[in-house]
Amino acid sequence: QVQLVESGGGSVQAGGSLRLSCAATSSSISTYYMGWFRQAPGKEREGVAVIDSDGPTRYADSVKGRFTISKDNATLYLGMNSLKPEDTAMYYCAAGHRLGRATLISFWYDYWGQGTQVTVAS
Repeated sequence: QVQLVESGGGSVQAGGSLRLSCAATSSSISTYYMGWFRQAPGKEREGVAVIDSDGPTRYADSVKGRFTISKDNATLYLGMNSLKPEDTAMYYCAAGHRLGRATLISFWYDYWGQGTQVTVAS
């Protein structure tokens, strides 16, 4: 069983930056693909950025050039720059292994963190 714990959320002004972290409790996480998802009130959960177990990344069009996903051993990160009010959401870390590569589709992820809130004021 893999447990994921996010941290690093908070409130910032538009144009600001935040860095989210996600700590995994199992070293086997190195064989999983992982990702960051977000869900705003009244909206469906959407994929933000994902990373394969061997490193390749993919981003949602809405965050390309502003967000950076990375990982170090059993910790996943999301660097967020030039934040916009529309980035306001609960952000979730997730891990999966049923596919051969990471996907922005949440269905393919098996383990989820409890989320960390990001609020961007205009």
